[in-house]
Amino acid sequence: MQILAIDTSNQSLGVALVRDNEIVGEIVTNIAKNHSVRLMPAIDYLMKELTITPEQLDMIAVAKGPGSYTGVRIGLTTAKTLAWSLNIPIVGVSSLEILAYRARFSNSLICPFFDARRGLVYTGLYEAKEDKLMLVEEEQNTLLSDWLEHLIATKKKVIFLSPDIEKHAEIIKEKMGEYAEIPEIAYHIAKPSDLAIAAFDKEIDDTHTLTPNYLRLAEAEVNWLKAQKEKQNG
Repeated sequence: MQILAIDTSNQSLGVALVRDNEIVGEIVTNIAKNHSVRLMPAIDYLMKELTITPEQLDMIAVAKGPGSYTGVRIGLTTAKTLAWSLNIPIVGVSSLEILAYRARFSNSLICPFFDARRGLVYTGLYEAKEDKLMLVEEEQNTLLSDWLEHLIATKKKVIFLSPDIEKHAEIIKEKMGEYAEIPEIAYHIAKPSDLAIAAFDKEIDDTHTLTPNYLRLAEAEVNWLKAQKEKQNG
């Protein structure tokens, strides 16, 4: 089975081709540039380098968030269009789970997170069991300070993974002390090949109803809903 994996849910852009658990090719860039302009050229380049045609693909795997609202939509729209036009299955995977795969061989609890501004983070808690990741704390949008208080209460080692780790490393070390593990920077960038591997164990999604996993509404949506409620109560 040949899986094309696509991740534009955060700052990094990644595409990979995985064939029967073998990473055939992978492109990852970690620069703040327009994913909408760069994604299709990256896919085209990778497939040409590997001499693979779209018709040879068996599945599309896509990061469905949380993360950048725009980035998540770009990845999902592209992936769904490819899956629909090629008439092949599509699988959406949590962006947090993909990042957690970077530490799947650790014995510690795994805490991936993305900065959500104003002291908030998108996060969850995973644990590796028999080479598979298990979600042990539901993904959520929460205050980092509250989340760290919760984690320290478990009295367990936690490995933290985030592209925003430098911004939050100090408070993590202050709150968690010896229970915090922060690996070198290379482990904080999600790999699209991990996305493809994670997709093997997931149920196939409906191409038309697969939706982003934002964990919270965009501010514009919140304001619109608030305005509609005020009209109704008006």
